Amino acid sequence: MTKAVFQYGTEVLSIGIALDLARNKAKGVLTQAAVEKIKTARGFVEEVLEKNQVVYGVNTGFGPLCSTLVSPEKVQILQANLLKSHAVGVGEPIPTELAKLMMILKVHALAQGYSGVSLPVVKRLLLHIEEDAISWVPAKGSVGASGDLAPLAHLFLPLLGLGKVHYRGEWIHAQAFLDKKGLAPVELQAKDALSLINGTQFMAAYGVLLVEKIQVALDQADIIAAMMLEALAGSQKPFTALLHRIRPHPGCQYVAERFRTLLKDSGIMNSHIGCSRVQDPYSLRCIPQVHGASRQAWLHLKEAILTEINSVTDNPIVLGSNAIISGGNFHGQPIALPLDYAAMAAAEIGNISDRRIYLSLEGKFEGVPKLLLKETGLNSGFMIPQYTTASLVTENKTLCFPASVDSIPTSIGQEDHVSMGATSARKALQVVKNLEYILAIELMCAVQGLDFRQPLKSGPLIQACYEYVRSQMKHREQDELFIDELDFVIRTVQEGKLIHICREAAHLNLINFKNEDHEVYGIY
Repeated sequence: MTKAVFQYGTEVLSIGIALDLARNKAKGVLTQAAVEKIKTARGFVEEVLEKNQVVYGVNTGFGPLCSTLVSPEKVQILQANLLKSHAVGVGEPIPTELAKLMMILKVHALAQGYSGVSLPVVKRLLLHIEEDAISWVPAKGSVGASGDLAPLAHLFLPLLGLGKVHYRGEWIHAQAFLDKKGLAPVELQAKDALSLINGTQFMAAYGVLLVEKIQVALDQADIIAAMMLEALAGSQKPFTALLHRIRPHPGCQYVAERFRTLLKDSGIMNSHIGCSRVQDPYSLRCIPQVHGASRQAWLHLKEAILTEINSVTDNPIVLGSNAIISGGNFHGQPIALPLDYAAMAAAEIGNISDRRIYLSLEGKFEGVPKLLLKETGLNSGFMIPQYTTASLVTENKTLCFPASVDSIPTSIGQEDHVSMGATSARKALQVVKNLEYILAIELMCAVQGLDFRQPLKSGPLIQACYEYVRSQMKHREQDELFIDELDFVIRTVQEGKLIHICREAAHLNLINFKNEDHEVYGIY
């Protein structure tokens, strides 16, 4: 299959395309138009040097050393020292996919022609992307203010033949990679290193991945919640269209519409239309309001990240030879706040999911036995998986303290307000991973609950999901190890399997089902 081609610096980069580039499903190219923009901006920098004008980061020191002039013959040393001195991150390395995303986002920013970077630097970065020689980047060390200084310094150390790269399945020294390719280290020119390490590409790369992972979790949270609603014979009246038109939050309306489709033609739902139950607990009745609010938060994150990955976030910005402006485009606050918001939104999906799991164990819903097992006492049934979700929900609550409301001065007070967006990003990703585990356990409980509704069947979409899970996991009648079942349902959620099953079932049954291809709630 021919790969899609993306033009760095001249096209709008979507979340989906960024991920495709990182996963080798698309190829990024530097067009002649982008080359000319890079050269033009570089020409402005060279003009400044020729005139011996004093410009921050071009011929001065950095941060609190901004008034310290650097002689022309030492400018190259200054740039190399910048990478070396700032590569002070700690902790485990981030996944190579995230590091590659960082590199892709940086190339796209540089190719827009406002950074003044040298063309050979951009071309060398493209080589690393194309060869999948991805830098070792430690997770911790950025305060998200002058950009993600420490992680970006680690990301670009290999340009100097320093640091490590992951290449063909193993970590090797960067110089060894250059030797394999017959290349010399790049000679950084004035402004090059500063253009590389100023920017928000660490937190933005996390943001790109989070947009995808939260979307997959939200889509499946609706499906799994619908399965649980059917298992507990809940009411479908709370999803009535008119109810949501008179409080028209778009996310709530979207979720309610999805539920009407998921529950349509369900034998289980139709079997209790005239039942005497007046109302369901909130975790069933208020699914559109809770899931919908999280959809809105996700949409806010997507819009912020989409803007960010198509922006120029280094410093100073090169607008002309007499307009090299030291501003604040590197400050992470515009995405730090949405990252924290998204973490809270994901945590709330886990919170309400845990409540539904708890409901399924109570034995208060007709036809569904306590602990989802007919014979308990000798057997604990599904009691203990809910301990796990309770633990994960609580962990997520502790992770939801917003890092973006904190700040601590750095750079001897020159950088006196920082965003802490990198911390927001790392925490948010952990929250989403915990959410995936919670949803997986709800899926396991929902399917066990649906067993007790047989011989009644769900509608086509939910029935297809139920049959898929049951094809891989048997009904439980007594206590056995959960390990293999947990592994299966976790992979099902992480891989978005239920989304694909619903899409296929909708196609076979000529059902219009809103999913991740929806233009507002999609990533392309």
